[in-house]
Order: sequence, then structure tokens, then C-alpha cells
Amino acid sequence: MTDLRLTWVQPEDLIGHELRQAAQDGRDATGIAERWHAAGGRPAPDRAGASPVPPTPQLRLLATELLDEMALLPTPLADAEPTDLPAIRAACPSWPDTPREPSPALSVPRLHAAWLGRAVGCLLGKPVEGLPLSGIRALARATGNWPLRTWFTAEGVPDDLARAYPWNRRSAPTSLAENIDGMPEDDDLNYPLLTVLLLRRHGRGFTTADVARLWLDELPAGCTFTAERVAYRNLLAGIEPPETARYRNPFREWIGAAIRADVHGWTNPGDPATAAAQAHREATLTHTANGVYGAMFVAAVIAAAARAAEVHGCLRAGLSVVPPRSRLAEAVAFGIESARAHRDFETVADALHAAYGHYHWIHVLPNAALLAAALTHADGDFSGSVRRVVSGGWDTDSNGATAGSVAGLLAGHPAGLPERWTAPLKNRLATSVAGFDGVGFDALAELTRAAAHDPAEKEPQREGRRP
Repeated sequence: MTDLRLTWVQPEDLIGHELRQAAQDGRDATGIAERWHAAGGRPAPDRAGASPVPPTPQLRLLATELLDEMALLPTPLADAEPTDLPAIRAACPSWPDTPREPSPALSVPRLHAAWLGRAVGCLLGKPVEGLPLSGIRALARATGNWPLRTWFTAEGVPDDLARAYPWNRRSAPTSLAENIDGMPEDDDLNYPLLTVLLLRRHGRGFTTADVARLWLDELPAGCTFTAERVAYRNLLAGIEPPETARYRNPFREWIGAAIRADVHGWTNPGDPATAAAQAHREATLTHTANGVYGAMFVAAVIAAAARAAEVHGCLRAGLSVVPPRSRLAEAVAFGIESARAHRDFETVADALHAAYGHYHWIHVLPNAALLAAALTHADGDFSGSVRRVVSGGWDTDSNGATAGSVAGLLAGHPAGLPERWTAPLKNRLATSVAGFDGVGFDALAELTRAAAHDPAEKEPQREGRRP
């Protein structure tokens, strides 16, 4: 019998990630780590979601006990990095004002450009997701594609290099240049679609519990990862939000909430404060502290970009909703400063990896720094933004998606995005969200505008545009 080794939820794998999280947020878990290793426990897998060999029942039981013990350890960062929205607002001296009059909803063409941008950036990053920076550079150089300027390809890559740096096994069949045929499924596109459904069902007054119900209704558990999968497991165990974000969840400060934040910005144009507050409500199902700030930052940047012509003020708007003493604020500021200090983005990426390379590649901090650096260095240009952020490594498809969303919104119209990027998408998105497989990005733009303009009305019919 083959062991399933389900990723991102096995206690023997979570314990190693929680020990890393404890070291990062200042909790002293030295004694717990010694007990774990003395019993034969292993560190967390560096890149995979599960270790290859199942533990003994006794070791798994110990892992669950130690996870619960670590949850009781105090962190010295609690005051600087709160999770409750009132405390976050109180910590932000430049929290933006909410406009007296709601801003008109974004036009369908501008939303179309944002959706396309998100898809392009995601697709560019998919085949190299999880690879080390050295591998990304080597693969691109081997095919004459460095500095990165177009889709990755396996054609011309030497066999030994392909073995040393294998393409992402889930994505290579659909995201290498020779294989692209429409936009393949990805959680970076599933979540924005779900958020549109959330707003159509519940309006702007949705609760975190509404998000949970929507996921249970519409999101297959196997399409979740890291903090989202843990929260999903917690919901099925009868644990309610916001405890779903904390209970045995060492991924609560990773990037997952940030990839779900775009729609809150798209539907609150010119209102970063409201966009951030909505993103907070959704993010706290799965994340805490910096994980939540990542979502608020992205939502506020996008809300600002919806009424702006340049990216730098948008990044300042994003920082205005992040506690300035937090590690997320520090990471974003470091990314911006690094981008301004170096003309060559390869040097910028090296500086970011030197500073944040000790974090897991899916953690929000290194990825937020890279996102801010790429948008700054490219001056908001669409191609420059997605190429730079993907070439910087870490969570390449998620960063590509967010950078593409921001830069696509700034471009303002689908015609503002180069056809060499958008044509391979064939206006077709694959998704496991029921009723939407094959939906067109133009249709998604219409649905998003409807969610912003006419919330809590009748949910749209589930008919995707087919090829």
C-alpha cells in the first residue's frame, strides 16, 4: 500500500515549519526543538509540501503535542505586529482617509487589463515556481532568454541542466512556451474568481465566516495549499475563524492571503483604506500579522493604482495600511530602496536574496520585498514588471500574478498589454470553480464590475466563455 503523504497538513511536517516560525517571531522554542530532534524528528522539507517517509504513530503524536505547546509561547513582536484591524489602524500613523463619495466603478476594459495582467504574470512564473534563483537563471541563459524577456522553454535546455533544475511538475505541461494553450488552472486565478462570487453573494459587508462557507461550497480541498489547506482542515474539524488561522498553522505568515487580495482593490478604486479593511476580513480566515499585512498591502496598492498613472504613489498607499514597525513594512521598504540603488535588476535580486534568503520561498516577507522592488525598478511598465519579478525567484507565479495585476491596471486597457503576452491566453481560463471552466477574461471583467457596482444582488449565471 502506498502512503498518501498529503502535503501541508501532516503534523510531522508542520512541526519543523513552526520551529522556523518561532525563530522568526522571537519565541524561544529551544527546548521543544531539542525534544523533537531527540525523538528522531526531522526538519521541515525545504521545498516540498511533505516529507517522503511516514513517521511512527508515537512521533506523529509528539508532533501534535509540541505544536500545541508552541502555540502558548509568547512572542516579543506582538505589540509591533497586531492582527486585529483596530490595532493595525492604531499602529498606522498615515492610515488613508476614506473618500466622502464612493468612486465610480472601474470600467470593464480596465478590469479586463487587470485580469489579463494577472494571468500573464502567473503563467510566466509557473514553470519555475519553487526553483532556486541559480536554477532560474541557468535555465533562461541556456535558451538565450536572459535577462528574461519571454516565456520559458524546455527546447534547447541541456539534459544535465534539466535534471539539476526540473521544471515545476504541475505546471510545465501547460506553461512552457511550446505547451501554452490558454490559461491553465492556478490558485492565483481561482481565488480572485471566488472573491468575485463572495461579493456577489454577500456584498461589501461579508464576514470571515462567509468566506469560509464559500470555500466549503465552491473550492475543492485539493486546490488549496499551505495556510489555506490548514484552515480548510480546521473548518472541517469544527474550528471557527479566526482560530482557523492560528490552530496548528505554521504557514500563517506566508503569501497565501496576498494572492487573494486583488479584487478588494479592483472594487474599491481610489479607496485604499476600504480595500485593505476588506482584504483583512478575508485574510484572517487563514493568516495572522504579516500574512494579513501582505493582503492589505496588495489591496491598497491596487486600489490606488485604479485611480493613478504611476506606481510609486501606489506603493506608498500600500505601506500606509501596514504597521510601520512590522517586518512586512521593513521588507517592502528594503525592496524599494534596493531597486532605487541599482540599475541592474540582477543585482537587486541578489541583494534581496542575501537579506531574505533564510525565509521559506513561500513566506510573505521575501516575496513582498521582491514585488515592491520589481514594480519600482520597472517604473510600473507591464512587461518590465512581470519579467523582473519572475526573474527574482521565490514564489514566481504568485508574484508574477500580483505584479501583472498592478501593471495591467496602470496600463488601463487590454490594448496596452503587448499581444505577445496576451494572445497565448486565448481568452480562456481553466478553473475547478464549478461552472466557470473556460471563462473568458472579458467575461470576468464584466462579473467583477457587477460585483463592485451592484453587490449582494443575484449571483451571476455560471456560464464561462468557451473557445
